[in-house]
Amino acid sequence: MTAPSEFMISFRQKGWCKFPYDKHLADWIDFALPHARATVTDPAFAEWYRYGGTWFAGVNALPNDATGAVPGGPPISGQAVDFIRDALGMANLGADMPWDRAQISVCYPGYPKPMDGESKAVFDFRRNRDAAHVDGLLREGTERRRRLKEFHAFILGIPVVKYSENAAPFSLWEGSHIIFGNWFRDTFLDVPPERWGEVDITEGYQRIRKQVFETCERITIHAKPGEAYLAHRHILHGMTPWGENAEAGPDGRMIAYFRPALNSPTEWLLAS
Repeated sequence: MTAPSEFMISFRQKGWCKFPYDKHLADWIDFALPHARATVTDPAFAEWYRYGGTWFAGVNALPNDATGAVPGGPPISGQAVDFIRDALGMANLGADMPWDRAQISVCYPGYPKPMDGESKAVFDFRRNRDAAHVDGLLREGTERRRRLKEFHAFILGIPVVKYSENAAPFSLWEGSHIIFGNWFRDTFLDVPPERWGEVDITEGYQRIRKQVFETCERITIHAKPGEAYLAHRHILHGMTPWGENAEAGPDGRMIAYFRPALNSPTEWLLAS
């Protein structure tokens, strides 16, 4: 088993780490999976189908509580959760800092198909660059200008079913969290936090993203149920197209993602 220090080294230097099979997490999945399956047919979440039905975005669709527990199940726990609380210093996770309702991201063969109303440039970016983005930088208004609006603590990916390595896996650009983190501090450190959401960062974001594409290695991450991966909140990441001869069961490529919000925007900016 990987030592905690090795997880930390990978997370700090590369912006991510992967955790091996953990029975505590597998037990959580046993209870969460029926609820995750129910989301894809729930009319309340029908709006989350995208790209000709090849992706169910499922944002905040899992009915878990502040401890990560779904009805009838245990709080989320295991090595990944211990690492977040202890090594990353988020001891109040699940208490003063509640778990968010998890995203249930499901991909199916053919992802991505063109979507109505989407420009060729946007579709090509999804197909060729995995729709790479940093969480929390939202596009707003008719001109789609980007501004910092959300302050996630991390991205925790938990596959809840088996699928092949090329079935639309999570992708990221290693080390990009350092480049973006430096730019975020240069951009926001002298601005009062209550005004961060007013700052138009569109051009700067595009410039730094281009730098990342040119200098950082893109990797994909595959994991099995009971395993998990953790990505830094500043990492550039995305989702790859469904690969040729990729395999998955009737559930498709189904992953639960947790992105709980930090209590302080300043912590989002300055914490390592």
